[in-house]
Amino acid sequence: MKVSQFCFSIIVLVSIAEVDGKIYTKCGLTRELVQLGFSRSLVGNWVCLIESESGKDTSKQVNKANGGQALGLFQINSKDWCKYGKDGGKCRIKCENLLDEDIRDDAKCALIVQAELGFNAWDGWRRSCYGRTYPLNIPNTCL
Repeated sequence: MKVSQFCFSIIVLVSIAEVDGKIYTKCGLTRELVQLGFSRSLVGNWVCLIESESGKDTSKQVNKANGGQALGLFQINSKDWCKYGKDGGKCRIKCENLLDEDIRDDAKCALIVQAELGFNAWDGWRRSCYGRTYPLNIPNTCL
């Protein structure tokens, strides 16, 4: 009994230690994207995409049917866009870097994905955001 409790405690501690993410508020996310140079005219699409894909959680990981993982705030697929343990993929980034609180590298990669495939690269955007209109004026409270 004590051994199983000990093992369970270790697993819980390791799981907690590995989570180094952040969950954004809508305004916080909007502000961050604008500061990172995202087009104001498209920031509504990006916020909707992120809400749909990751729930604004930088540490989210989802196993995909194609054998890859969707990683981080933008749920970027590891199969094509990054490599574990070293810089690689089309974004020339470590997959692990897509799971931390620093979203600068995630944002650069997401813009590469969007430039190559458009917003249609994300199932969540097609499902929840396609065809919606977003106000071009971002509330001052978010900036």
